Amino acid sequence: VQLQASGGGLVQSGGSLRLSCAASGRTFRSYGMGWFRQAPGKEREVVAAINWSGGSTYYADSVKGRFTISRDNAKNTVYLQMNNLKLEDTAVYYCAGDRASWSTDARHYDYWGQGTQVTVSS
Repeated sequence: VQLQASGGGLVQSGGSLRLSCAASGRTFRSYGMGWFRQAPGKEREVVAAINWSGGSTYYADSVKGRFTISRDNAKNTVYLQMNNLKLEDTAVYYCAGDRASWSTDARHYDYWGQGTQVTVSS
């Protein structure tokens, strides 16, 4: 499975972006998916995760109420809608796929996209 993240860019504080992660392979629909981010000098952290059907989701406290994770299994794509962006959201965002289930722990993920830069300016 290959994951291709896109949609990052430069946005002003308070603005919105939608990240997309397109997956190759027919088994995508059975994978849990997650979005992670890594800011300079910081460890990678989970942002949001979603189970195979989209029926269960998780959000980090820092993004609750602002970000929404969703998936379209027919399109082999997972999304991260980011609203009311803040300076501290600046990071490289990665999507990841978990064959076994879904998790907030990056170590459980089997496949990773290449990352897309999100920069929030004041």
